[in-house]
Amino acid sequence: MATGTVSNQAFFRTTFLSELRALFAIARREWLIFKRYPSWIVAVLIWPVIFPALYIFGARALAGPDGSGLAVFMQTAGTDNFLGYIIVGTTVWMWQNIVLWDVGFALRQEQWRGTLESNWVSPTFRFSFLIGSSLTQMLSVMLFILVSYLEFTLFFGVRFAGSPTLALLVMLVAIPSIYGLGFAFASLIIAAKEAQNFVFLVRGIVMIFCGITFPVAVLPGWMLEVAKWLPQTHIMNAMRTAILTEAGLSGLRSEFIALGLFGIFWLTAGYLLFLWMDRRARRTGVIGQY
Repeated sequence: MATGTVSNQAFFRTTFLSELRALFAIARREWLIFKRYPSWIVAVLIWPVIFPALYIFGARALAGPDGSGLAVFMQTAGTDNFLGYIIVGTTVWMWQNIVLWDVGFALRQEQWRGTLESNWVSPTFRFSFLIGSSLTQMLSVMLFILVSYLEFTLFFGVRFAGSPTLALLVMLVAIPSIYGLGFAFASLIIAAKEAQNFVFLVRGIVMIFCGITFPVAVLPGWMLEVAKWLPQTHIMNAMRTAILTEAGLSGLRSEFIALGLFGIFWLTAGYLLFLWMDRRARRTGVIGQY
């Protein structure tokens, strides 16, 4: 019995290590592919400036020549740093948008490359294909946010009064809900195939209801209720509080609780949808259907 127990422990340990090797091999492969396309790196440098600029110039125009509209914004938003307010919102929106395109289409990209079927029958935990892609995607997002911070301070003159450490903590707490939604999306796309319109729908909902450029308090009552059930609303609120104000950890307690619950829900939903897609693929052969 002792010998059998030792053998079983060695088997599970080896299996776990092999899964880790497979996971990091997937992440390394995606990173090599990312580096092979310099235009993607150029996009990381350009988008942080171009996308917020549209809303920043619009906000300056709406504030009026004498900036009188800024008082109304400050009364509603609780800060006069409208540049930082817009930049935080657009950055969170871009983060979710990138995850939907990269993680959400990870398995579909495997089909485009012609490698999904061969990888699917390998003795690897299939969910690792999504996790590995997410690890690489997190690195690219960190690069995007770092470039965004440097360009915001350089080109727009934005100054952040809050705590970078607290902002990093908000990002860590937001990861489960952001990527859980990406996992759920990736699982559905295997069945839906061409699902670009779903990406446009999701990011449009975030843009309208979550207040990427305006306080959600100005929304009608029914829209405000919808906004409360979207994790991106709480991510933006928490990130703005952490970066634009001097509120400490206690000021973010309610947002952290909400993001924790959203994270549990979306990670669970993403994994369950993946299991459903896996069973459906084995039953219908949808993996092989381009």
